[in-house]
Amino acid sequence: MANGHAAVMGGNAGRPTESKAVQWIRANLFSSWWNTALSLVLLYLLGKFLFWFVGWGVTNAIWYGAATECRAVKGIGACWAVFPEKWRFILFATYPYEDQWRPALSCLIFFFLYAYSALRRNWNTRLPAVWIGGLLAIAVLMWGGILGLAFVPQERWGGLVLTLILSTFGIALAFPLAILLALGRRSHMPAIKSLCVVYIELIRGVPLISLLFMASVMFPLFLPEGITIDKLLRAQIAIIGFAGAYLAEVVRGGLQALPKGQYEAADALGLSYWQATRMIILPQALRLVIPPMVNTFIGLFKDTSLVLIIGLLDILNAAKTAVSDPAWRGFGPDVYFGVSLIYFVFCFAMSKYSQRIEGELNKSKHR
Repeated sequence: MANGHAAVMGGNAGRPTESKAVQWIRANLFSSWWNTALSLVLLYLLGKFLFWFVGWGVTNAIWYGAATECRAVKGIGACWAVFPEKWRFILFATYPYEDQWRPALSCLIFFFLYAYSALRRNWNTRLPAVWIGGLLAIAVLMWGGILGLAFVPQERWGGLVLTLILSTFGIALAFPLAILLALGRRSHMPAIKSLCVVYIELIRGVPLISLLFMASVMFPLFLPEGITIDKLLRAQIAIIGFAGAYLAEVVRGGLQALPKGQYEAADALGLSYWQATRMIILPQALRLVIPPMVNTFIGLFKDTSLVLIIGLLDILNAAKTAVSDPAWRGFGPDVYFGVSLIYFVFCFAMSKYSQRIEGELNKSKHR
């Protein structure tokens, strides 16, 4: 028996061990004749598409040159030459040409703030100070008027930095508003509960375009004479209110998903309502709803393109305006594809980061 066992072990030892990738492919793509046939058809179609895309986007594409050269290969190759010609307008819109280093530096500060906040070791009391300092630096760069910088009104802001401003402030300020609305909707005080329910259902019942239109056209009519609010601020308030209503329902779902034992344990410890909410209830509820919460963030980031309705040029609308130039008219799909890659990078980064945070916060569950 020992010799037979040794022979079997020796035979298995001579075989190469399959990697996890090969095992996954065998189990998911070629586990049966139907899966094998379907996988082969999809691989064929994918290969055909990749072959066409490489030819259109790389081999036959025009990377530099005039619009006439692009028109010569229209339908055969992509026209990437529009980006060297129009990249400044796409990224910075109508911001003064000689001062466009200021929104560029503002974008870099935003990227630094995102990267700094993504590291869990930086989640301490210094984080709010870093964000306040970064946002003050962005405000000085964008507005100017001090430190020898020329003043630039908000009407001239646009492009990528406007998208980052609207989405960053929208997410950051809508989140605490959503928490208050979710707690208010679950409150035992009828007045507070009714106000929160009316607000959430009213905002969720209308599209964001309607809110932006009301903020731009109707809201100024209710202000006292002589008082005006910049349309960028009005758009930002509309986006915050809209995102807050949707996030409130996500947070409320997390609160309802918690077992009653958590609330009873907080009462047994003698904690007040706000102590229990801050230390026990909210951390667990928010951990449960990370995926839908990030979905709302991603949707908000893309919905910033709707500010065109009130005359603001975010990066998508700046790209649309850039190809309205008669010389480059007709190359909109090429420009939109390039801009879509920017949206994809930001949305994919948010999605992957949320998956990592969710995995780290739920490690205790799998022990």
